[in-house]
Amino acid sequence: MQLKTGARLKSSVCDGEIMVVKAPAGPVELTCGGAPMVETAPAERGTIHPDHAVGIRIGKRYITEDGELEVLCVKAGDGGIAANGQLLLQKDTRQLPKTD
Repeated sequence: MQLKTGARLKSSVCDGEIMVVKAPAGPVELTCGGAPMVETAPAERGTIHPDHAVGIRIGKRYITEDGELEVLCVKAGDGGIAANGQLLLQKDTRQLPKTD
């Protein structure tokens, strides 16, 4: 699937929803809980693959190791986000500078 910045995708196995913050140049197979992510949630949900049951949290950003893909979780879910079979890493937050 060719991703575009701003695209919203839903999990087909849990409540998880994401928004693409930074999209790679080429196509990517994006999954949640081991199942492909879709634009509209299906009527019947599948089951979460045990290796991809790490969960996502609302407001957290997830990235690939090379930083080519970054997504923002807009609705928490029980499945883990993966790109081309590799689970995404939770992006570290940066400390804001103190103002006195």
